[in-house]
Amino acid sequence: MGSSEDRYEIAFFDVETTVPTRAGVKFAILEFGSILVCPRRLEELENYSTLVRPIDLSLISSLSVRCNGITREAVTAAPSFRDIADRVYDILHGRIWAGHNILRFDCARIREAYADIGRPAPEPKGTIDSLALLTQKFGRRAGDMKMATLATYFGLGQQTHRSLDDVRMNLEVLKYCATVLFLESSLPEILTTNSWISPNAITRSRSSNEKLSPEGTSSNVNLRPASLNNGNMQTLTSTNQMMIENHPISSLVVPNREAESNQPQQDPFNMAQLTTEIMVETANSQQTDVNMDERSISVSSDLSSTGEFLEPDSVSIPFISGSFVPFIRGSKKIKLMHGDNTLQLQCARLKVRFGISTKFIDLAGRPKLNFVVDAPPSLCTVLDSCNNIVQKMTVESESNSEWRPVVNRKFCPPNNPTIRLHIPTAVCGEIAIYATEIYQKESSGSVQRLVFSKFDAAELNSLLPPGTFVDAFFSLDPYDYQQNAGVRLVAKKLIIHSD
Repeated sequence: MGSSEDRYEIAFFDVETTVPTRAGVKFAILEFGSILVCPRRLEELENYSTLVRPIDLSLISSLSVRCNGITREAVTAAPSFRDIADRVYDILHGRIWAGHNILRFDCARIREAYADIGRPAPEPKGTIDSLALLTQKFGRRAGDMKMATLATYFGLGQQTHRSLDDVRMNLEVLKYCATVLFLESSLPEILTTNSWISPNAITRSRSSNEKLSPEGTSSNVNLRPASLNNGNMQTLTSTNQMMIENHPISSLVVPNREAESNQPQQDPFNMAQLTTEIMVETANSQQTDVNMDERSISVSSDLSSTGEFLEPDSVSIPFISGSFVPFIRGSKKIKLMHGDNTLQLQCARLKVRFGISTKFIDLAGRPKLNFVVDAPPSLCTVLDSCNNIVQKMTVESESNSEWRPVVNRKFCPPNNPTIRLHIPTAVCGEIAIYATEIYQKESSGSVQRLVFSKFDAAELNSLLPPGTFVDAFFSLDPYDYQQNAGVRLVAKKLIIHSD
């Protein structure tokens, strides 16, 4: 094998895997496919693909077969990953890696496979994730950013969910997108007029005297969390009209694995889903960027307008159902119902297991907030039913996204499952605030609504230390985004017990 300087080809690769059906079970590689591409002429120089026999054939469930069509019989005589490890290492090590959603999925599966056989994994010279790159540069004019959707948009046929076919389709999609962007860049005022979204539209429309930071956010707006200041909390006296922030995906082209680990983590639950109205601003004569799917919501001190919230014991499992409803520009999403009504839940005295998480951040530097609470058995029963319904519909829609169970039993004893409640962020003018109504209940029983004069995750975290009890009113929002799927629990209202 030559030095990394000699290995100039781009290695497009894809893995097909089993689909875990229970907590604690890892993915197993069923197929590996790759093409080596000349970066100067974009021609395929070499290809390799093979089915892979997992150690445990029982991991290939009917759910897995529906995703990629690879059956137990198909891989019975196939080599194990140990058998192909040398060839895969030679293809990948020291080359630029490319693929669709590889940073979140395929790269992780490769490293897991090498760890399982006790060998060091190959390392890339650089990494190009077309999911992140095209989301930022091409926008969502083609709908969601799944490979199948992009291929349909350009008339490239149906995605087969087989490794070699998928990497070749990936290359063709990149060629088409690059051509469109090249043409639009030559005459942006003309060619982008009728586009759903300009290729450069990653921020809100801005005045001509505003400058952009490299991340694409206004540099004159500082919305990073401030230090703890109890003086920020006040009693709320009015209703606010708010604009849910958009969270564009930054380009995830990184020079090496170390650089990859230093990238801000993008929130896989970033849906901005609390809305039915989408406002797309058109650019004026001096601007070519438009607003990406900003959603307008009203936050009221009275939750009656959002529908009924049911206690878990009041939910009849046979009455829970899911249906596809229109979403963004012809796409659809799943809506959970209880009878004829949207399913929303309320639970009293949920115990906080872990306080506010700031693991994921947006491009303005604000953390995407969530916290973890213990889930009582009655709530788990309802959420497990919702989880099964949505997962079945997601698989039947031919999605190959990684499924994230709504109830977490992986890191907890079986009798102590947890759920994650998300606190969406809203932007009012240039001020970031919480879109969740937050109240504090005193030991006397009196309840006071709190409002925060500025976005301060540390201050919010001080209200929700482990062991605190909260009454939670939340919606159940199924999502399938950036190759992750599940049911997101969005807190509409929280009542924090101070006793």
